[in-house]
Amino acid sequence: MSAALKVAAPGLFTTLQDRGRLGFQSLGMPVAGALDMLGLQIANALCGNPPDMAALELRYLGPSLLVEAESVRLALAGNAQADILAADGSVYPLSSWRSFTLKQGDTLRVGNTDAAVAYLAVAGGFDLPPFMGSLSTYTRAALGGFKGRALQAGDLLPLALPQAPAGGDRQVDDAAGLYGDGPIRVVLGPQQDRFTPDGIAEFLSGEYRVTQEADRMGIRLEGPAIAHTNGADIASEGIANGAVQVPGNGQPILLIADRQTTGGYTKIATVISADLPRLGGLKPGAALRFIQVGVAEAEAIRRRQQADLQALLADMRPAKPAGGLDLDALYRENLISGMVDAAQGGGA
Repeated sequence: MSAALKVAAPGLFTTLQDRGRLGFQSLGMPVAGALDMLGLQIANALCGNPPDMAALELRYLGPSLLVEAESVRLALAGNAQADILAADGSVYPLSSWRSFTLKQGDTLRVGNTDAAVAYLAVAGGFDLPPFMGSLSTYTRAALGGFKGRALQAGDLLPLALPQAPAGGDRQVDDAAGLYGDGPIRVVLGPQQDRFTPDGIAEFLSGEYRVTQEADRMGIRLEGPAIAHTNGADIASEGIANGAVQVPGNGQPILLIADRQTTGGYTKIATVISADLPRLGGLKPGAALRFIQVGVAEAEAIRRRQQADLQALLADMRPAKPAGGLDLDALYRENLISGMVDAAQGGGA
């Protein structure tokens, strides 16, 4: 039997994603790829994988995966409720931001995610053929990933390695600090001249909420209407990740990983690359604001974020066994210098 993970429960919308299909937008092929590149890189690092190897992207509710291999090493990046159902029926709670090794017959169960997205990497990756150089799933065209779709119960995900590689499990500190907080930072343009000064002021001062129309392609927001100077239509042009498109109703749309390659609505701003991972974590009902930064500042923010990411990964350390005490480490510690005989009332 080939090594695989069997999908016992698929989660809400679990897909394979990597860095995406770069260089094909001129052919009309969307990039797709991970919504949160920070989470993807951390999960892969914990497994000893290259940073852009394909991993499972978990949206809102994660899957349950049965191990059909001698062993497998997995890593979970992003705060999520999870546990391991061992083959003998024991249940072990599992924390995030760490790797863990499962054996034949064990089941990983991932529940709700705190943000809208989390990542589950497997050491060695998945034994699946790439499409246009990528394993990213683009469900709108049913291509890439596993059969071009989100996972379904009963799927068998083939593993590249028959067993977990040598070495122990690893963990890092909670990576929330990498993402930042506060307003979403944007660079104005490329069509800020198509909006009134009051419209730009509304965009930069108003509070917006994520609507129910939020998926991997785009996030529709609801809030103060942004006024145009001469309508919302322009000649169709390329769309960058994080573009803030404003159609005729004045309500902005954040275009993200599965965005169309071109679009004919005005774009008031573009979210800086360092804040793109935050967009993937937005849930319907979430409130957000925008703040303007310059290009040089955006580049400096990205460099600091990458430096912080490398520092986090450099501090990677051995992880305690999932759900239990590390007894070997405990016995190595000199916790008690003597013994007390309760009956004699003396010490040894």
